[in-house]
Amino acid sequence: MKFSIGLQVSLQVPMPYLKTVDTISMLRPPDLVSLDEVGTIIGMRAKDLLEVKFRRGIFLIPAERLKIVEKEK
Repeated sequence: MKFSIGLQVSLQVPMPYLKTVDTISMLRPPDLVSLDEVGTIIGMRAKDLLEVKFRRGIFLIPAERLKIVEKEK
């Protein structure tokens, strides 16, 4: 699956924890982002890690745990 900056995504499987994008990353509880919440990709890192902005913060999420959200017409 090809991801790009600005794409709308959501989690397809629950995360055991969330890692923040801060200079000194912190591990946060997984319940900060629900499976039905839509986020926006704002950056891409090595090893298929994506920076995704959700309502409660910006987190590093592996690409294989995300799915693209189709826009409603």
